[in-house]
Amino acid sequence: MELAGKVVVVTGGTRGVGAGIARAFLRAGAEVVVCARRPPEVPLAGAEFVPLELRDPAAVAELFDGIAARHGRLDTLVNNAGGTPYRLLGEGDAARHARVIELNLTVPLTASLAAHEHLKAARGSVVMIGSVSGGRPSPGSAAYGAAKAGLENLARSMAVEWAPEVRVNTLVLGMVRTELSHLHYGDEDGIAAVGRTVPLGRLAEPSEIGEAAVFLASERAAYVSGASLLVHGGGERPAFLDAATANKEK
Repeated sequence: MELAGKVVVVTGGTRGVGAGIARAFLRAGAEVVVCARRPPEVPLAGAEFVPLELRDPAAVAELFDGIAARHGRLDTLVNNAGGTPYRLLGEGDAARHARVIELNLTVPLTASLAAHEHLKAARGSVVMIGSVSGGRPSPGSAAYGAAKAGLENLARSMAVEWAPEVRVNTLVLGMVRTELSHLHYGDEDGIAAVGRTVPLGRLAEPSEIGEAAVFLASERAAYVSGASLLVHGGGERPAFLDAATANKEK
């Protein structure tokens, strides 16, 4: 219960990774508010849900002012809301790709700015939810990868500008097993096959992402700011190694 008495907001915290993060903060004793456009299909016991269109700056500012008024403080903002459909660059116009960038980069900036004064008063922290897609080519999700690359840089700049009152860090995620994994990887055999490409042999669980977020928000990370914490199971095995191995076996 190391975060007892702390107030945490998780954007997009109604399912998948976001729900795993929210549950981890609840286990740590925090008061948790989750916000998204639609309520969760399965309510998160103990968490407060607030409907919100994160693309509306005025509504976002009103949300954080209201949370600070109701709870008396705001200690941590987890910018988790994001995502993208699979779409090759040539299959959409610039405006469509820009919507992906808006959700994954502009929305976290909007939320962080709206929360800043409240976080500053509590000497709190921001946790950005990044992706390995921001550090490698991302065919089919190029706009998403570009946004996540920008998000890491944004977090580092925030960490400098907002120090020492507010710490800002990024969790750089690899593949996570959620209720939507089958849409990306197929059936259980497909999910297992994808998991075998990860050095640790499986996809991450949302709860594991949540524990990493709790660490960054806690006093254990009091001197951690401007950091990017890789939570990707060891990353991706370089393709050339498999090609070289296959060539040797000929």
